[in-house]
Formats: sequence, structure tokens, C-alpha cells
Amino acid sequence: MSEVKIAAETRTEFGKGAARRIRREDKVPGVLYGHGSDPLHLTLPGHALLMALRTPNVLIALDIDGKTNELAIPKSVQRDPLKGFLEHVDLLLVKRGEKVTVEIPVQTEGELAPGGYLLEHVLNALPVEAEATHIPEAVTVSVEGLEAGASILAKDIELPKGTTLAVEEDAVVLQVLAAQAEEAPEGEEAAEEEAAVEA
Repeated sequence: MSEVKIAAETRTEFGKGAARRIRREDKVPGVLYGHGSDPLHLTLPGHALLMALRTPNVLIALDIDGKTNELAIPKSVQRDPLKGFLEHVDLLLVKRGEKVTVEIPVQTEGELAPGGYLLEHVLNALPVEAEATHIPEAVTVSVEGLEAGASILAKDIELPKGTTLAVEEDAVVLQVLAAQAEEAPEGEEAAEEEAAVEA
């Protein structure tokens, strides 16, 4: 996986007013924590951070005040709900060789069997444990030819070497539903099916 270098500055001003001033300068307030150390409040360059966060679970090599180098992964990202710009980021301190638990996106390939079936993503992201500097960007699952009633469990997904599941093996990740037919089953079954499609 790629490692992105970002220069960060420690910050001493806190509160909404300080955060607004930081954002006006196209920077993002953030906190680095982990390994039992005190949280470190940082200011990060907005554009560089935005580009880095396009990669899920990106590994960020922080150059803090030109003195300290730390590795971190994004743990929580707050965005403006309307404009989408970054408001705040929480970063988790990691060490090379250390195992971390993260969620990686589940991507699908292939076509379902003919018949207008619907594919439901029960889990959009798969919880896994991986070495901090080798977190997979995503996992790809083939749904080629699957019909209604078929499901793919966590244990069915092939993970990259060194990555293990951090969820029950029998957890349903994807399932195929029958499309709503005109003659839908009556009673509870119909309601259940409808709820599943809406979910």
C-alpha cells in the first residue's frame, strides 16, 4: 500500500474560533493519538490531506514541525455535510510491524444470473486485522452467476497474505435477493422481503 508524506504542525489554539481560522487557511485541525501517549493536536495541509484520504486506510508519514516523524492511519474524518470539505481528522499512531484492525471496502465483479436479482451489501466494509504498513486497499468478490438466496460469507472472501478476518467467519457480507415480483408472497414474508430490499 502507498505511504503518503504530509508535513504537519503542532497547534496550541483550540476551540471553534481557532478551528475556523485554521480552515480559512486551507488547513485541517487534527488529533494524533495511540500507544498510550498524550493526544497531539496538529494542523494539516487541507489539499494534501484530502488527496491522501481518497485511499481507504491510507498510511500517512507525518513530518511534525520538521522534527518528529510518525506513522498514522485515519481513524475518524469529519466533513462539512453540505460542502464536503474536511473539518477535522483523528489519526491513529501506528508502528511498522504492528497489527491494526481496520475496515476495508468490499468491491464486486461479474454479473448476477439473469432474472433481475438484487445484490445487497450487508457489510459495505470488511473488518480485518493487518500489518499497519500493509493494509489492503479493498477486497474484490465475484458475484458471477449468483441467484436469489445465494450469499457470500466473510470466510468465503480471499484475503491478501498477512490479513485475517476481524469479524465472525459466518457473517454475511453479500446476499442476492429476488426482485419484487407482481405476485409477491403474502403476509410477513412480503414485508420481510420489502424491508431487505429497502435496507
